[in-house]
Order: sequence, then C-alpha cells, then structure tokens
Amino acid sequence: MGEAEESSTSTHAVGIDALTQLALDLRWSWNHSTDELWAQLDPELWELTHNPWVVLQTVSRRTLKGWLTRPEYRKQVQTVNDLRHRYLRSPGWFQRSHPQAPLTGVAYFSMEFGLSEALPIYAGGLGNVAGDQLKAGSDLGVPVTGVGLLYQQGYFRQVITGDGSQEALYPYNDPGQLPIAPVRDDHGEWLRLPFDLPGARIWLRAWQVRIGRLMLYLLDSNDPANPPDIRGITSELYGGGPELRLKQEMILGIGGWRLLRALHLVPEVCHLNEGHAALAVLERARAFMEDSGQPFEVALAVTRVGNLFTTHTPVAAGFDRFAPTLIRQYLGRYAETRLGVSLPHLLALGRLNPDDPKEPFNMAYLAIRGSGAVNGVSRLHGRVSRRIFQGLFPRWPAGEVPVGHVTNGVHVPSWDSADIDALWTGACGLERWRDTMDTVERLRSLTDTELWAARTAARQALIVYVRQRVTRHYATTTAEPQPRRSGHVQAAHNAAGRPRPPAQDPQ
Repeated sequence: MGEAEESSTSTHAVGIDALTQLALDLRWSWNHSTDELWAQLDPELWELTHNPWVVLQTVSRRTLKGWLTRPEYRKQVQTVNDLRHRYLRSPGWFQRSHPQAPLTGVAYFSMEFGLSEALPIYAGGLGNVAGDQLKAGSDLGVPVTGVGLLYQQGYFRQVITGDGSQEALYPYNDPGQLPIAPVRDDHGEWLRLPFDLPGARIWLRAWQVRIGRLMLYLLDSNDPANPPDIRGITSELYGGGPELRLKQEMILGIGGWRLLRALHLVPEVCHLNEGHAALAVLERARAFMEDSGQPFEVALAVTRVGNLFTTHTPVAAGFDRFAPTLIRQYLGRYAETRLGVSLPHLLALGRLNPDDPKEPFNMAYLAIRGSGAVNGVSRLHGRVSRRIFQGLFPRWPAGEVPVGHVTNGVHVPSWDSADIDALWTGACGLERWRDTMDTVERLRSLTDTELWAARTAARQALIVYVRQRVTRHYATTTAEPQPRRSGHVQAAHNAAGRPRPPAQDPQ
C-alpha cells in the first residue's frame, strides 16, 4: 500500500469515527449544526427519517468514502466534532453555580423517554417531560443518569383508514437502526443482567443512549437466551394486561437499580417519574441492607430521604394498581428472601388500609411511603394531589399534606424552529437557555411587528406540513382527497416553502 493510499485510508477511518460519535449523540435532536452532514450523504433518507444513525448505517461505503475524500466535507466534520467536544468538556451552569455541591448523581427512572422520533420509546406527555429534562440536564451540566426500557415495538402508531376508522400499527424497533449502543462490562463484553421471575431466571440486556453530557440506560428482555414469552415482556409500551405491566415495572425499578450498581453508579437522589418506577425504592433499600447489614425498616428509612416521587396523574383511578394475588406471585419471594419482610408487610406499603386483604397494591402509595419528597407538576396539580393522597395522612389538614409542586417546563431548543431560534438568538444571545432568567428577559426587546411576522411564518409552515402529511396519507389509503377550497393554502405553501438553514452550534 502506497503512502497516499495509507493516508486516504487513515483519513477515512478518522472520518467514520467522528461521524459515528456525532450520530450516536442525541444532542443532534436539538442542536442542528450537523444536519447538513447527513443531508449531503443521503438527502432523501435524511428527509424521511431525520435519524443520523440510520443514514450512516444505510449509505454505501463507497458514497461515504467519496464524501470523506472531499476536503470541505472533512473540514465540516472536524469543525462540528470539535464543537461537540468543547461542549462536553466545558463546565455547565451547575458546575459554575455550585462548584462545591455534594450532589454527584441523580438517577431518573421513567417508563418512557421522548427524545426524538428516531428513538420511539415514548407515548406522549410523560415521555416528553422525561426527555426534555434529560436534555436540559445536559445543557445545564446537572449530573443526571436516565433509566428506562427499550421496547421492541413501543407505543402504537395511529393510522386512519379510508373509511375513517383507526388502525393501530406496531413498527419494529430494530436496535441496529436506533441511535443506541450496547452497554459493555469491565471486560468489554455485552452487559447482561440475571433477573429472577417466578420459576425462572431470565436475562436482561442493557443499552446506552448518549444525550450530550448525560447517559440514558435502557433494559430489555429480548435476549436470545430467554423463551419467547419472556422476550416479549418489553415488547410494547403500555400494552398487555396487569401481569405484563407488573413485570415491566419490576424490570424498570428493580432491574434498573441493579443496573446502576453493575455500572458502579451511586446516585444520591433517585427520581421516580410517576409510580411505574416505585419498585426502585425497594431495591434501593435492599442494596443498602446488603451493604450495611441493617434490616429493611432501617434501610427504607435511610434511603427514602434520597428518593423523589413526581406524580403526573390528576385522578386516583389513574395510578397503577395490582391485585394482591399478582403481588404474591411475583414479589412474595422477593419480599421474604431479599427484603426479609412478610408479604402482608410488603402489601401494607401499597395500601390505604393495610388491614384490608382485598385492597389492591397501589404503586403511587408505595412511591409516597418510600420517598422523602413528593411533587405534582403544576400549582393546581399539587393541590389536586394533596386531596388525592390525603387518606395517607388522616390527621393532617388538606393544605399540609406533604405534596408540593414543580411546574412542568420544556427544553426550548428542542421545540423552536430554525426561524424562531434565529429570532431568540438575535434578542438574547446563544446562551439564553443555559443561564438565568435575566438573559431570557431580553425577549422584551422584540417588537410586536417582529413577533407577529414570526407567528405568521410559523402558521404558514404548519399549513405546508399538514398538506404534505395529508397528501402522503391519501396516497396510502383508498379514500379520495378532498378538492382544494381556495388559493390561500397554495399561497401559504409558496410563502413558507423556502429552505430554512439549520440552527448553528452556539459553541
């Protein structure tokens, strides 16, 4: 091999490595400085998927090598990769504002995470909140680690057929096409966790998702060593009946805490995003028992101060509740052999009336009894939640039931368009969402004319988007499209159809 050919091969390898790092960091879901890289490799596939990992996996090696031999493309790759590393190395708001903070880790447990359409493991609001909080944690430098489940199919996709009825579709989530990577142990092998279910030991696989400065770990039961029914435990999000849901929540809460232990992560705070993850409080207490030799009651009292429960449910009927027979079947042996408590003792943690043998086991009650702090997701929801949980505090006035509130927010860079991002940048600068609200206050400098023009352009873009979606929908159904009503929609299409530059990396 000649010197020039060796140099070309080396450049190609370095370029592939850099593109792989960029594609496997979901920071691209809110920072669009890399969009042009993927659009150049395969414009059609990028437009359809907006999944850099799919583009990188699908494009031919010949095409990829051809682009990487172009000096301007290599320079572009190097520039955005350098910006990414600068972002990862620079201290965030948390490090600058709290340099001596004793907090070194927060474990964030959630049944779903809405990070990007490229990783469809979410259903709606709960997942969007979880995903946005991880993104904000990355931008602000808060040391959070996410824990969730990887679903083979996830939540169903709704399609309206030609006769107007709903059809539920479950596309397969191929791990090879998702922006994830297998977790490896200290020896470089794929990490597989043993997990006990009644009458069988199963294996759980672990995956990692990089989100800027943070990591999200996902467990799934689709290990080849498991029988078919076990492999399907993590098949659907919110699918199946109570038995499947309980097994999923065991994997999330108990398996999730064991995964953190296997990774040598010791978070001071465990955040339960809804009651689905309540079993984590039991496994955290069990781990403390193992380390300290203390009994369960002491372990629960010690660890509960580091647990935080966020409830999103506005009605009591919305919490997960399981029949006592189901708890006995799946958690009875765990309670007796791992926690050292009787089944009635365990059931009492999830009941309003511990002496009622017919009362179901409520995951929200377990989460409250196992957490040092509880909050709703708005001021009004905090008030509603205090009323819902007042039965757990019978001698407390309703206004003093220990449930606070933290109003839900959004990770703005994930939701604003390129045009709106440019408007905000002009008014407040690049760091506006990574600093105090004083910076955001500069939005007041925008004139009514500027705001109205931005709103008008956004509405026009929405009309174009709806037209495109409706056109694709009718092309795949037997229904005939409705005739166009006026020329206003076409005018909006012409006005909003101009290409929009991607937002640039602020660093």
